[in-house]
Amino acid sequence: MFFLCWLLSFTCSLGMKLFPEQWSAEGVRQSDFPEQEMPATVMPGSLVQLNGVTLESAHSQSVSQAQPAFQIQPVTPDPAPSQPRETWGGKYEFLLSCIGYCVGLGNVWRFPYLCYRNGGGVFLIPYFVMLLFTGLPLFLLELSLGQYGAAGPITVWKCCPLLKGIGVGMLLVSSLVSLYYNVIIAWTFYYLGMSFQSPLPWSCDAPQNARLCQNASGNSSRFSASEAFWNEQVLGVTHSSGLHDPGPVRWPLAICLLVAWIVIFLCMLKGIRSSGKVVYFTATFPYLVLVVLIIRGATLEGSIEGVRFYLSSDWSRLQSAQVWNDAASQIFYSLGIGFGGLLSMASYNKFDNNVIRDTLVIAIGNCCTSFFAGFAIFSILGHMAWRKRVPVGEVADSGPGLAFVAYPEALALLPGSAFWSVLFFLMMFTLGVDTLFGNMEGITTAVLDEFPALREWRWKTLFLGALCFTFYLLGLLLITEGGIYWFTLIDAYSTSFGLIIITLFMCVGIAFFYGVNQFCQDIVDMICRCPPWCSKLLLYFKACWVFITPCLLLFILFYIFLEMYNTSLHYGAYTYPRWGKALGVCMGTVTCIQIPLWALVAVCRESGTLTDRFRKAIHPLNSWRTATTHAEVIDVPYTINLVDSDFVSPPQGSSEA
Repeated sequence: MFFLCWLLSFTCSLGMKLFPEQWSAEGVRQSDFPEQEMPATVMPGSLVQLNGVTLESAHSQSVSQAQPAFQIQPVTPDPAPSQPRETWGGKYEFLLSCIGYCVGLGNVWRFPYLCYRNGGGVFLIPYFVMLLFTGLPLFLLELSLGQYGAAGPITVWKCCPLLKGIGVGMLLVSSLVSLYYNVIIAWTFYYLGMSFQSPLPWSCDAPQNARLCQNASGNSSRFSASEAFWNEQVLGVTHSSGLHDPGPVRWPLAICLLVAWIVIFLCMLKGIRSSGKVVYFTATFPYLVLVVLIIRGATLEGSIEGVRFYLSSDWSRLQSAQVWNDAASQIFYSLGIGFGGLLSMASYNKFDNNVIRDTLVIAIGNCCTSFFAGFAIFSILGHMAWRKRVPVGEVADSGPGLAFVAYPEALALLPGSAFWSVLFFLMMFTLGVDTLFGNMEGITTAVLDEFPALREWRWKTLFLGALCFTFYLLGLLLITEGGIYWFTLIDAYSTSFGLIIITLFMCVGIAFFYGVNQFCQDIVDMICRCPPWCSKLLLYFKACWVFITPCLLLFILFYIFLEMYNTSLHYGAYTYPRWGKALGVCMGTVTCIQIPLWALVAVCRESGTLTDRFRKAIHPLNSWRTATTHAEVIDVPYTINLVDSDFVSPPQGSSEA
């Protein structure tokens, strides 16, 4: 509840900054008077500004006497210039950074876990359906929106001020995910430190695992050494009775979590130019390790049974809303859709970057990596089932710890297991840092674009330090003895219906409020020399944005809400109580309720009838085009050119028409 209150208070604190482009110094939106004359009254001797041009004092007095039909505003001292936005150092840095952001821990521990929980290979069917009709269109939409607007998740909605609540919702989703995502990195860091022991503490060579590692014919235990290490030594979940009993903090994990947040803090301070160089290694190194694991897994007894279970199809599972919900959740989670990270990274792009090419390369490559990693997981699960003489479906508990059970056991079977364990968990650690860096980039970009003064190095350091320290304190709940129950709760609801609602409104808002034809033209304008295949693909994406993608998202939401109260949440043998499930629903609701709240604020701040207010709230601000012109734009309805006679008072007795 403390975290929910923190989210609500943080949301309210952004209220006065969410609409800076729309209001003049007097609190009146200039576009509210498109056809009215606004009299100018200026104090004698003061400077005035007309359409961005400073006029002389004498002239300003004449203008005041003549009262022409244009707006004059007193000139205020220019604020101290803020730090300019960064840009990527090279054209491949953005591509590799997005690959490093998308190809992360989710490809290793989340995708195989969802396949395992949903009956194996049948999960691949809704997964690739969601990729084709929701993943690719929404991925391109978010990249294009960020690149064209050159702004973060909140500021970019000057293209449609009514929907700025989408940016706030993205900010809250990223906060929830960052809160528990770094806990996974802390687990990985803990395993990395334990990998320097010989023998490995989760291997059968360790003395404390002698009883667990007896021959299967002895039937002494149904739990492997890696499962015992995970549940007892890492999590300590055996000492907790459930969500209501978190227990004390696991201090070794608390130290690992602190180190993880320090690394994130340092990476964020360096900026995108330096971090773009690191991805040349982190984006390619994971594939080498996965190939080694697949080759080793293929040589183990029983691995073929695990692969068969991975590729099997239980068609009855397609009737469950949970399968489709998990598929959509994994697409959004793995590709980073709806979190604001993609939009933020694309905002640092060059304007003429080919976003369609990047969408195909990143999205398809990321999903193929998830499928590829599944063979490494399930080949090991097949060997574990063969050793225990049980079906593959009963090998390990479903949960985020699947990779921390199957993978450590696989590493213990490799020759030179300590060396491979260090390499593997180093890979996991770097993948997690890169992914969380992109996720945190969405949070910081949203805030820094709203408060440009924070881009100055000193203020940025203080802001990032406070943000990371706050997340660390909140994350301590997740590394208690019962922290895995809270971890599973946040994981289940932070990327469920709330994230789908956010992306649904983003898709509908761009397609119908901003205009799908205008948006496609914006993409063509960015891709100066649009190849013929890009133009044909835009027709497919246009059909998805207008009809297919919204319908699929509505279909998923219907099934989610239909079975929400009929499906219980589990972690192992533990069933979550009703109050725990209600708390998870509240977390998802807080993220998506920002859309109607800030839409109501936008409509109330306009003038005129309800129809006029709505029309003004969906109209893009003139500053939306600054990314293409790179010139200062003032939000006025029209421009007036002055001549010398405009500064001379009319003769006595004359009249103006």
